[in-house]
Amino acid sequence: MWKRILLGLLAIVIAAVAIVWWLGNREDNAEAGPTQVVMEPAQLLEQGRYLALVGNCMGCHTAIGGQPYAGGRALPTPFGTFYGPNLTSDAETGIGKWSADDFWHALHNGKRPDGELLYPAFPYPTYTKVTRADADALYAYLHALPPVKQENRNHDLKFPYDQRVLIAGWRALYFRPEQGPAPLVEGQTPEWVRGRYLVDGLAHCAECHTPRNSLGALQRAAGMAGAIIPGLNWYATPLTADVSTGLGKWNEQDIAELLKTGISRHGVSSGPMAEAVHLGFQHIHDDDLKSMASYLKSLPAAGIDSLAASAAAPTASVMEIGGKIYASQCVQCHQSGGEGIYPAWPPLVANVSVTAPEAVNAIKVVLDGGFAPSTAGNPQPHGMPPFGQALKDQEIAAVVSYIRNSWGNRAGAVSLSDVRRVREAR
Repeated sequence: MWKRILLGLLAIVIAAVAIVWWLGNREDNAEAGPTQVVMEPAQLLEQGRYLALVGNCMGCHTAIGGQPYAGGRALPTPFGTFYGPNLTSDAETGIGKWSADDFWHALHNGKRPDGELLYPAFPYPTYTKVTRADADALYAYLHALPPVKQENRNHDLKFPYDQRVLIAGWRALYFRPEQGPAPLVEGQTPEWVRGRYLVDGLAHCAECHTPRNSLGALQRAAGMAGAIIPGLNWYATPLTADVSTGLGKWNEQDIAELLKTGISRHGVSSGPMAEAVHLGFQHIHDDDLKSMASYLKSLPAAGIDSLAASAAAPTASVMEIGGKIYASQCVQCHQSGGEGIYPAWPPLVANVSVTAPEAVNAIKVVLDGGFAPSTAGNPQPHGMPPFGQALKDQEIAAVVSYIRNSWGNRAGAVSLSDVRRVREAR
């Protein structure tokens, strides 16, 4: 009897594993054939070059100081360090032997030419939304790049995440290949549809601005509600309509201007976003920037304002100490009312990086200083010096608490341990 029970349980386990394996390896072949869009070779290459900028492919596939697209860029995560692979046309170490179908399957289905599953650190759960026509243009551009012979580095992952076979289980839970363009929404303009396609697809905004679960999957129900970027310790602010913490006070021109120049009347891009603007977004066509802004302004509020406002307020003594530090160190640039001087120095009033539920961005900038990205629209950005050596951690906590709770800002106090965590994580 026990033998039959054990055999039955074994059969159930085998069936469960088979189902998970099937779910994790399924793919969508609806558009696996040649694209229906015909372009002249030069036009196709230019389209691919533009799409590579939209997706900021260099950001992950170019090592600091390395050859463009030759790979080697370290991508730290809670699961270990990934390294961007070589995308040049080198036949041995790049994608020189890949076909257009191979590239499509990587982008759309998350699979290498040999059928092996790709880690979702390569954001194919988002790139699956990219059309076959755009995938082919991007492939044509990358395939035309000069070959750079540079071996790909093996990922340095913790156990059990280094066991690639487990990706099938992750995919069974969190990945579904798209079956074509997202459905139309009644009443929305072609501009909005184009913006949704770019934001939710190749620009992969959700990959930073959407919270993740413990296994690294995007919490799609949370939308663009803001999140700490795993491994980088920067907070990607909400892209929702929340007034104090999101884009509620921004208009479409403000959004397009930040993407194009790295600055706006509401603040500046910093950290990973500054790199994205410098390498990618500043090169996007104005009509596409307008489309992206149109879509982003349509995103509903996520209720983050109340979360930020409900945090414990700083004490009167902390505000007094922080105010004195602000008056001696910050007021010359950011002004007595926190309004800043546009375009040189950003405002601190209603600045979403200042009023965010997570204070990490404000702490990092006070510690390390910072610059807006250099762009064609702002080629010589003003910078902020670091105060990490001049101020003690308790003083940094006080001044950041002050700016988060002055001039109408309500975002909660910053503790000594908050500052120490950020300093130690640098």
